[in-house]
Amino acid sequence: MTNHTATRAHGGGRAQKKLLAAGLFGSSIEWYDFFLYGTAAALVFPHVFLPVASALMGTLLSFSTFWAGFVARPLGGVIAGHFGGQYGRKPTVVVCLIGMGAATFLIGLLPSTSAIGIAAPILLVTLRFIQGMACGGQWGGIILLLTESADPKRKGFAGTFGQMGVPFGVLLGNLVFPGAIAALSHDAFITWGWRVPFLASALLFLVVHYIQTKVEDTPEFSDLQAAAQAEAAKAAGNAVAKAPLAEVVRHHWRKILLGCGLLAATNSLFYISIAGVLSYATAELGMDYDGLLAMAFVSSVIGAGVIRWSGGTSDRVGRRPLLIIGAIGIMVWAFPYFWLVDTASPALFIVAVTVGAVFQSMTYGSLAAFMSEIFAPRIRYSGMSLAYQLAAITISGGTPMIMTAIIAGTGSTTLVAVFVMAMALVTLLCALALKETNPAAVREGPRAVPGIDAAQSVSAQRGVGVGIGGRALA
Repeated sequence: MTNHTATRAHGGGRAQKKLLAAGLFGSSIEWYDFFLYGTAAALVFPHVFLPVASALMGTLLSFSTFWAGFVARPLGGVIAGHFGGQYGRKPTVVVCLIGMGAATFLIGLLPSTSAIGIAAPILLVTLRFIQGMACGGQWGGIILLLTESADPKRKGFAGTFGQMGVPFGVLLGNLVFPGAIAALSHDAFITWGWRVPFLASALLFLVVHYIQTKVEDTPEFSDLQAAAQAEAAKAAGNAVAKAPLAEVVRHHWRKILLGCGLLAATNSLFYISIAGVLSYATAELGMDYDGLLAMAFVSSVIGAGVIRWSGGTSDRVGRRPLLIIGAIGIMVWAFPYFWLVDTASPALFIVAVTVGAVFQSMTYGSLAAFMSEIFAPRIRYSGMSLAYQLAAITISGGTPMIMTAIIAGTGSTTLVAVFVMAMALVTLLCALALKETNPAAVREGPRAVPGIDAAQSVSAQRGVGVGIGGRALA
């Protein structure tokens, strides 16, 4: 990073706080929109958009439309990564947020099948697909807006304001939808009440307006644009990539796969906890759904706190230790998790999901900075988006279905625990295979910057007479 960039990244404390708040708020509503669909798919859509099917078939068809969002996420990541790498993080994020907000709002206005026939479910799937593309593109953009604009010594901390959007999105969904159900009669809720949580996503446009008018693109991307105009920078390979997607796939496919593997443990346990185990506990164990939602609320709050702590801690001890500890914790906790759930005791159930959330969030909190740092700035958006969304389609969307199929086939959660352990082992091996991007020499060097060029950063500061043992910026 140039001194020019460093000055911009370190300055503007008030502006940085506003950016962190915008990132947290925007990410939370974005994930609220994405997860809200899943609740509606279970409770409402079979009645509104698939009324001619049997109850079971209607639910299955409804969940198939939910899956469309996961199928679309990698495509959104690919497109956003390409344009975000060429034209900037900010405009790409703005487009993704507009896409998500518009699609969710339009779902709230969509006529039922009884009003417009087969066009209703077709439009529903189309809007869900748009949701998925927007979700796939926004994660990398928001994370890069936060981390590339932050003090280099606080990138881990800054990235958590995008990561915390996931548990906060779950929290919002668990508050708004049950609130609407409790406030209205069943007929009123099915007729029009379910639409209100979707229409509330219009709040996302306030975040879009703020980012568009108040936020500048990241210093690192601005440096890439400046380098693109200088022949020497082009020769050094630091210019904006002409085809970032092609470049990252051709030359860095191994990092993409390893980055995907980093998410195996946290994604599998997260989707088991918010979907698979809730369905299992109500259908098979006879537990009260409202009580389970309250437990999910508690674990989400704790998870958000651990994400914040984990990202900040990764600035002080390195990225990989948090990933490794979290993966080992999930591996060790996999069997106790299901033993406690199978007791059908509310007290033991909340212990299971809360301890699981701690380990899962420990890995997720440090991932934002680590995933961005393993790729060079010119291909960063494409690389990290591909890795993240590849995990979404291979692990996230299918995990609840895998859990249901295993339990249906064996009558036991034993093999589900084995599956979780296997996912944790994948994360552990991938973390060990990747180099630390924030090693001790970088953490201790006042001007050293975390990333794949950490060694060069340390060497550069030695060249200007800055000692490795100097005090860190933060």
